[in-house]
Amino acid sequence: MSPFKSSLYWRLLLSFCAANLLALMLGGFLTQSFIEFSTAVEINWSVLAQGADKAYEGGGSTALADWSAQQRREGIEATLFENGQELAPIRMPSVMRESLPTWLGEQRDLVLQPWPNLYVAVQQVHGADGKTRQLVALSRTHSRLRPRTRQSIFLAIQGVLSLLFIGLVGWWVARRVAKPVEAIRRATRRMASGELSARVEGQGRDAQDELAHLARDFDAMAERIEALVAHDRSVLQDLSHELRSPLARLHLILDLARRSRDREEAARYFEQAEQEISRMDGLTGEMLALSRLEGGIPGESRGPVDVSALLRECVRRAGVEATARGITLAADAPAPAVVSGSELLLERALDNLIANAIKFSPEGGRVELSARSGATEVDLAIRDHGPGVPAGELDSLFRPLFRGSNAARAGGHGLGLAIVQRVVQAHGGEVRASNAEGGGLVVQLALPLASAVSA
Repeated sequence: MSPFKSSLYWRLLLSFCAANLLALMLGGFLTQSFIEFSTAVEINWSVLAQGADKAYEGGGSTALADWSAQQRREGIEATLFENGQELAPIRMPSVMRESLPTWLGEQRDLVLQPWPNLYVAVQQVHGADGKTRQLVALSRTHSRLRPRTRQSIFLAIQGVLSLLFIGLVGWWVARRVAKPVEAIRRATRRMASGELSARVEGQGRDAQDELAHLARDFDAMAERIEALVAHDRSVLQDLSHELRSPLARLHLILDLARRSRDREEAARYFEQAEQEISRMDGLTGEMLALSRLEGGIPGESRGPVDVSALLRECVRRAGVEATARGITLAADAPAPAVVSGSELLLERALDNLIANAIKFSPEGGRVELSARSGATEVDLAIRDHGPGVPAGELDSLFRPLFRGSNAARAGGHGLGLAIVQRVVQAHGGEVRASNAEGGGLVVQLALPLASAVSA
């Protein structure tokens, strides 16, 4: 990610720019104030006028020009006027030159401040030759300071203020950055110690910078990890509970086989043992598949899948089992309905639903299957005409290892519908079950079409 697209980068940049700008403005103000009010060496305009007249009388305009250059180096523009004419060049704004004849015509000492931080002095001086001349001087301060001295003072104040403001801004930024980082660090250490409920405790999570995004992502990750670990623990507990009974039966069967009086009796016990082993193998396989599906679709490649064609193929394969029980499978999926996902997982979900519908259908019954495409999703429905499910058990139907009150009439582990739900959720869809009018259970799946996902 480019740092120029980082909100944290811009916050830091703007903070330091604002600190430097504030230091510059306040530094200039304080420097001027310091020069104005803290410097004891004030300009004596009368003495300055006498010095100019002495230089002029001693060496004429050339000497006066040299004297003016010396004063300019000390921050003062000054020269003498005689009869309204300047005796040496002086640099002066044109607006002030327009007002100069008026000031000279008053024939008295003046100290004016036409603009902020600019002073103009007009001083009468009587020379040894009996002539009256007038000093005109400009200065930005009342103090006689060399420009280099003034610049040194300004730079010193500017440097101190810059260090002060940058230090304050740096402290503020470091504090704002360190708080969420420390909160994330504490939450990480708590998680590492086994406390999976650890979360970033709201430190700056309402902000919109990268650290706030990191805190929110950490909390989302922690919630996901906690949910997965809790699920795995639940699966392990359920599996250990479910395996206890077949293991006990297997132990009893093997003990009876060992005590058998003849080969035929032992063979019957061994056949029962194989059935128990097969049941445990199937239960363990389905529990592991359910656990893997909790994390999405690991290791499964996604691609376009026509669920209408897949439904027809699943119905064709289940036809042998349905025919053996005299059950009719009626599939209505005329139009293609393409979703993006794993064909193997979707096939497993449909196989589970069809097998479940056949299992609970009475002999000679009917199972109805359909697939209908909408604007953004495809709706699949599988309905049987069996006993249905008590209303109070519908919400628990997709819970792992849940077997309702009607499950006694059919075998199974209570995992088929849980796997269906995980597969549908992994594909961004929804599944629900309800009792159909006239009896039986209907399971409805809604999967987003591939065109809606890509859009």
